[in-house]
Amino acid sequence: MSSKLKETFTAADRAPAATPPAPGALAAKVRTLVPSMTRSMQRVAEAVAGDPAGSAALTVTGLAERTGTSEATVVRTARILGYPGYRDLRLALAALAAEQAAGRAPAVTADIAVDDPLARVVAKLAHEEAQCLADTAAALDTAQLEAAVGALSAARRVDVYGIGASNLVGQDLVQKLLRIGLIAHAPADPHLAVTNAVQLRAGDVAIAITHSGRTTDVIEPLRVAFEHGATTVAITGRPDGEIAQYADHVLTTSTARESELRPAAMSSRTSQLLVVDCLFIGVAQRTYERAAPALSASYEALAHRHDPRR
Repeated sequence: MSSKLKETFTAADRAPAATPPAPGALAAKVRTLVPSMTRSMQRVAEAVAGDPAGSAALTVTGLAERTGTSEATVVRTARILGYPGYRDLRLALAALAAEQAAGRAPAVTADIAVDDPLARVVAKLAHEEAQCLADTAAALDTAQLEAAVGALSAARRVDVYGIGASNLVGQDLVQKLLRIGLIAHAPADPHLAVTNAVQLRAGDVAIAITHSGRTTDVIEPLRVAFEHGATTVAITGRPDGEIAQYADHVLTTSTARESELRPAAMSSRTSQLLVVDCLFIGVAQRTYERAAPALSASYEALAHRHDPRR
């Protein structure tokens, strides 16, 4: 294990617990983390998300009995969702129930069916995309985002790793960074990604994009970059995934429910693009004096290609 990895784990052990998610972010947190939970913990998480008012009225023993689990499982589930204990989760559930009673919580739409008319498909997709973006915004740790923006703003070079749809998101970020004068790459070939990562040093930034948090072809180059001293960032829907152990900063994304006609890649890409846009705007703000002229120059260089008279 590298000295940097040891230092990271030691610091994590000493660090105080993260701030519990706001009540409005609880449902997003459940949707994000449920796939990685044990079945008994899933029952607890789904119960509190499905009936926050009823769950808030229960003691830890009552919730354990309702879900057919143990008190220890209820407490562990609360902690995985970001709360110090069940009491804190119960308070968040009560607040969420109050929001729903006031009509501020969005209704859950049904999955897309094979025989849905296109008008209904459009409505369902629009709702799911909006919910996915709202969930990501609610759960995004702005302190981690600020730290990632700071590292990118001062970076000598930026590498972005992603496979499939995540690579498309990486290409989007790279194009944006190039337009404001940063040196950035998003290799689609996993072997090239590793060979690029070997060249990174302190002062460089490596960003890994993986919804599952366990994509080997993304974890490997990020690990190499991490061990070579680069600042590393993970954009992932699984903050407890393997990718996180090699990330200095973790930016969590959300996703809509996966179905036969709507694979996770569709909704995860939506939330990833939101995070990418937040990173880019943050960097552009911090580097405005050099970013604005570079952006103008890139517009001017391409303007003639968009002139209909040519």
